[in-house]
Amino acid sequence: MKYVEDDQGIKKFFAAFHLHKTFPAAVIVDDFGDFFDDSNCQAKYSNQRGRDLAIVRTLALCRDAITHANERLASRPPCKLLLSDTQHGDTPRLFFIYKRWVPSIFTIKGDGMQSFLLKNNTSTSVGESGSKEVAKYSIALQYLVLEDIVDEE
Repeated sequence: MKYVEDDQGIKKFFAAFHLHKTFPAAVIVDDFGDFFDDSNCQAKYSNQRGRDLAIVRTLALCRDAITHANERLASRPPCKLLLSDTQHGDTPRLFFIYKRWVPSIFTIKGDGMQSFLLKNNTSTSVGESGSKEVAKYSIALQYLVLEDIVDEE
C-alpha cells in the first residue's frame, strides 16, 4: 500500500516501478485528476494547458510501467491499473485524453431516482464509441443490485 499526495508522487512511484521484485495485481489511483492543480501545472509548463500536459505525461508513465511489469510477469496474471476520476465540467477534454491512454473507460452517473447508470465508453476502433447499452444499478440493503440493462438514450 502506497500513498501519494500529488502528481510528483505518482510520477516517482511509477518511475521506480521497475525496481519491484514482485509486482502487485493492481495499482489503484483514486481521484486521479485531483492530483493535478491547474495553477501549479500552468506555472510548471509555462502553458495554459499545463494540467493537460501533466496528465498526459503521467498517464504515459503509468502505462509504460504497467506494460513493463506485464512483460516481466509472462505466465502470471497481469498487473492492472485502475484510475478513478470525478468530472466537474471538463469532461470532453479529459475524456479525449483518457481515451488515448486508458484501454477501458466506464462512466457512472446518477439517474436522479436513487439508481446509477454504468456505461462502457471504450472505443473499439476510430470513431466508434462503446456499447449502446447501459446497466442500471441501485443500492439495496448495502448490496449493489443490477436492475436492468437499457438502451442508451
